[in-house]
Amino acid sequence: MDSQEQVEQRVVWAVVGTAIGPLLLAATQDGLVNVVFHATDAVRDRAVGRLASRFGTEPVEAPGSPLLAEAIRQVEAYFAGERRDFDLPLDWSLISGFNRQVLRELAAGVPYGSVLGYGDLAGRVGQPGAAQAVGMAMGANPLPVVVPCHRVVESGGGIGGFGGGLEAKRRLLALEGVLPEPLF
Repeated sequence: MDSQEQVEQRVVWAVVGTAIGPLLLAATQDGLVNVVFHATDAVRDRAVGRLASRFGTEPVEAPGSPLLAEAIRQVEAYFAGERRDFDLPLDWSLISGFNRQVLRELAAGVPYGSVLGYGDLAGRVGQPGAAQAVGMAMGANPLPVVVPCHRVVESGGGIGGFGGGLEAKRRLLALEGVLPEPLF
């Protein structure tokens, strides 16, 4: 193995304040790899520990990193109502198989301001009976908000679940005009 093959994966992270609370954004040289809700100190430390274990290197807090700068700018613009779509390189290495297939379809095919049922998304990936598995894929999404799992809802009109909490899902859908703004 030559020295180029031994190049260590670099992981950088930063916490960004948003309307749904602090989000941890983490990136590798391949792109944004993780978005974590409720990034308080304890949650942040656990997330950074998981990334260290997965990538075999200690993630570095680097909000000014070129790897993160554009992601931070786009997330802030999204929450300010100035951006509808994310145009970022994504590192899909934290997810594989069916879950990756579902999340890629979600990212590409469910635009800002729209929602889709779990079963409908299952049908789009050729598994029409897999609504529950789609729900599991949404729960495993390592890139929430950017890969918009908040746009997947129950077919009967219910909001469904959400890793960031139902209040965060309501706020994201309100931001996109799907639901009215919460009164308080």
